[in-house]
Amino acid sequence: MSGSVVSGSVVVGVDGTGNSVPAVRWGATEAAARDLPLHLVHSWRSQPPSVRVTHRAGDSECCGAEVLHAAEAAARAAYPGIAVTTEQVSEDAVAALTERSGQASMLVLGSRGHSAINGFLLGSVSLHVLGSAGCPVVTVREEQAVAYAEPEIVVGVRNTGVAGEPVLDFGFTAADTHHTGLRAVRVRQPPDIGGLAPDTAGLAPEDPELVRGEQKALTDALRSWRRKFPEVEVIEHMESGRVVPALLTAASQAGLLVIGRGVRRSPMLLGPVVLALLHHSPCPVAIVPGD
Repeated sequence: MSGSVVSGSVVVGVDGTGNSVPAVRWGATEAAARDLPLHLVHSWRSQPPSVRVTHRAGDSECCGAEVLHAAEAAARAAYPGIAVTTEQVSEDAVAALTERSGQASMLVLGSRGHSAINGFLLGSVSLHVLGSAGCPVVTVREEQAVAYAEPEIVVGVRNTGVAGEPVLDFGFTAADTHHTGLRAVRVRQPPDIGGLAPDTAGLAPEDPELVRGEQKALTDALRSWRRKFPEVEVIEHMESGRVVPALLTAASQAGLLVIGRGVRRSPMLLGPVVLALLHHSPCPVAIVPGD
């Protein structure tokens, strides 16, 4: 069935390549688990050349209709009772997906994996949507297509105040929905001495009081969420060191990594930590705006 996005839908960007397949599967799983409609969006204007070649058709709109039909069939085959709508748009994919993210509960995108540095991380549709979407965006690679295959969800807790609540809300809701545990990771970067970078050998000893303060801040930030989601088993994970290696190690046995992003007004839509986690994460990554 075709139609515009229903408020609260799980929206999946479908480009017709193999990158879309895991995104459709993951989005369908999420929509079914949350009892939400699934909305598939395809921009015929932004079709990759490989799609037009594969379909052997000169009409991009015709190709788009076939792409959406195949994606809808895959979603319904996996979850026969799911509510699915499709939409083919003429505007640029970035503009279309960003606009629809304002009504969605989440947006799901496929990525080409570790080797596609130029395509995925530098200037692609995914990069721009990730930096501007109004809802959480989940990126999924082919090898990650089975949603929540691992036993826990990892949430990177950068902010322990109000700014960090959207990240915790998304993480706890996902853990409760999928009956999995949640590991809340806060990384403390030790002070350096002698002008040395934090990942070199000249680290100053950590102040025990500051460490205890960080632990208390994490515990306090989680308290109301523990009460709201009493069925979710929570692990508080404090670590000193660099953020990216710490989160990647924590996510090695996770079904989802949840991180936040702030509002950036520079040409670089995402910060280096977010980019590194997107590029190297062993599991799907949810990026939540407003952190």
